[in-house]
Amino acid sequence: MKVKCTRYRILTRRRGTLNIPNMLTISRFVLIPVYLVIFFNGHIQVAFFILLVAGLTDILDGYIARTRGLITPVGVMLDPLADKSMMITVILSLLISGLIPWQAAAAMFIRDLGMIMGSAFFHFRGKLTVPANVMGKLTTVLYYFAILFIVFHLNFAITYLWFVIGVSFLTSFIYIIQFLVLNRGAKLK
Repeated sequence: MKVKCTRYRILTRRRGTLNIPNMLTISRFVLIPVYLVIFFNGHIQVAFFILLVAGLTDILDGYIARTRGLITPVGVMLDPLADKSMMITVILSLLISGLIPWQAAAAMFIRDLGMIMGSAFFHFRGKLTVPANVMGKLTTVLYYFAILFIVFHLNFAITYLWFVIGVSFLTSFIYIIQFLVLNRGAKLK
């Protein structure tokens, strides 16, 4: 398994930290309390649209960063952290409101918390971070559909959620393999 990172390293050396993609990523952190206030005031469907806005900023920041050469090490770390923080917030809100079973919430929470802690730990130890890939983005889209089905009370929502949880663990496994390959290659140079 080959992990492409050569171009990523070159781009990160040329760009500053405070740029439009990183500001869009930070906006996702700001949307978390907005989501919570709307959700817990009984406007669950409206809160879902706040989640969609957060998702759109994720797409936009990634697109701008890649097309404009604005990828930074901080952005590579903050982007998945913002995604995981928002997802953990959504998981907890759905659990507290009784819309998802605690077992599903626990599985999602363990996976996302593990990804956050692992990414931050290795980033601050100077390890190379694997940028988001197609599998990670696909998993996020699948989660958005699961949440859509849940907030609109579709019959198959929880079954679909369990399917997405399985996909997310597979994606995490792929990220771990890529991380190991990437950092093993960095040691050899």
